[in-house]
Amino acid sequence: MKSNSARLAAIAAITSYKPSTPPLNFLDTPTKDIFGVNVFSNEVMKERLPKAAFKAVMRTINQGAKLDSVYADAVATAMKDWAIEKGATHYAHVFYPLTGQTAEKHDSFLSPVSDGQTLAEFAGKTLIQGEPDASSFPSGG
Repeated sequence: MKSNSARLAAIAAITSYKPSTPPLNFLDTPTKDIFGVNVFSNEVMKERLPKAAFKAVMRTINQGAKLDSVYADAVATAMKDWAIEKGATHYAHVFYPLTGQTAEKHDSFLSPVSDGQTLAEFAGKTLIQGEPDASSFPSGG
């Protein structure tokens, strides 16, 4: 019976949900005004990154150069701060395992700490780590 009451409580929560903001009226708001607003774009990076870090990221994007870990930390901090300002708590990255298909991995910016609080973190090491074969997944990729 407990599982039934949990199910009913979940259904009640879903049916009584009220959004915290009104839905976007797409007739009044042109798509061009909202397209890409939640993308950590070149423009956002240029505003938020030190000049040297921005140039290093552009070399990585345009020439495939490896991003130095010093710059990766600056990028990760700027990206995390920007995302949290936008209300994000999680992020995902897409990768291409050896299966020839795409996959994605979801992680949280927030980590629990001993006093019941959370710590927002996202390190450059996390940003530049590779996922060549999805071997970190329980299935082994």
